[in-house]
Amino acid sequence: MKVLISGGAGYIGSTICSALEDSGHTPIIIDSLVTGRIEFTQGRIFYQGDIADKALINTLFQEQPDIHATIHCAALIVMPESTQKPYEYYRENVGKSLEFFNRLRELGFPRVVFSSSAAIYDTVPGFKVTEQSPLNPTNPYARTKYMMEMILKDFCQSYGMQGIALRYFNPIGADPQLRSGMQTETPTHALAKLVEAQLGRLPEFVITGTDYPTRDGTGIRDYIHVWDLARAHVKAVEDFAGVFSRAGNPAENYVVINLGTGRGVTVRELVNAFEKVTGQPINKRDGARRPGDAAGAFTNADTARKLLQWEAELSIEQGISDALRWGRKRQEVLNYK
Repeated sequence: MKVLISGGAGYIGSTICSALEDSGHTPIIIDSLVTGRIEFTQGRIFYQGDIADKALINTLFQEQPDIHATIHCAALIVMPESTQKPYEYYRENVGKSLEFFNRLRELGFPRVVFSSSAAIYDTVPGFKVTEQSPLNPTNPYARTKYMMEMILKDFCQSYGMQGIALRYFNPIGADPQLRSGMQTETPTHALAKLVEAQLGRLPEFVITGTDYPTRDGTGIRDYIHVWDLARAHVKAVEDFAGVFSRAGNPAENYVVINLGTGRGVTVRELVNAFEKVTGQPINKRDGARRPGDAAGAFTNADTARKLLQWEAELSIEQGISDALRWGRKRQEVLNYK
C-alpha cells in the first residue's frame, strides 16, 4: 500500500515513513525541506516542493495513482515562534492546507489522516482531557491546528472526504533503530533541550514556568514515544473503514482521536526521570513562562484503544534513552552546514 506523507522529511513524518516500511507499505514523501531534512528521504520516493504547488501535486498523483491515503504532517510547529510570526504560521499552515485538501478532493483522493495537536485544548480541572473536552488554543500555532481541523471537517462533511484528526500530545524519543529523530539544531521541545544540555550543547536546562496550578508548579504533559505515535498512523491508514465503523460511521465523515499515554507528567518529573536514566544531575534552573504557554494536559486514551485498536507501549524512560542515543548520533546522520 502506498501512503503519501506531507512533511515526510521531518521528525514525526520520517518516523511514520519508517513505521510504514516496517509494516510492508511504501511511503511517498512531499516536503519543501524548509525544516525537513533531505537525509530522511534517502531510499524513499520523494517529491521536493510545496503542498500548495498545484502542478507538483498533479504530477505526484499522476505518477503515483495508487496512493491509498494521505497523512498530512507538513506544518510550522514552533509555538514561541508562532507568537512572533503569526502571518507566516497562518499562511503556511492554514492557507496551504486549504489548497492541499482541495487538490486532494479534486483529484479524488479522499482519505486524510491529519497531524493535529493537543495544544488546542482548554485547561480543565485535573488536566485530563477527552476528545469532547472544551477547546481554547492560546497561541497562533495552536490556532492554526484548530483551523486546519475545521477546514478538513467541513471538506469531509460537504465533499465526501474521510478525515481522521490525530491530536498529538508530546512526542519524545527517536526511531528506536535511529533512522531518524529530532532534526533541528536549536530544539524547542523539553526533552530535546535536556539532551542538548546533557551533551554540553546548551549551558543549562530552563524549566519555563513554575507557577502553574499543578502538583509541583510546572507544566503537565503527556509524553508519548514518537514510535508509538508512528504506529498509530499505520493503524489508521491500514483500517480507515474499520475506524469509521467503530466510530458509528459519523455523518460528517470525520473522527477525532487523542494520541497519548493517558498519564500526566510534569516538567520537573520529566527532569527527574532524565537524571535517573543518565545517572547524573543536569544543570538546570527555574525560569518564566514562555509567551503563549499553557499549564498543559494529558489524555484519556480510551478512544484510541477503541477506534484504532492501539495504545502506547513504550515508557518515558525508553523515550529518554532513545533521545539520548539519537542526540549522540545526530551529527553523523545530518550534514549540518
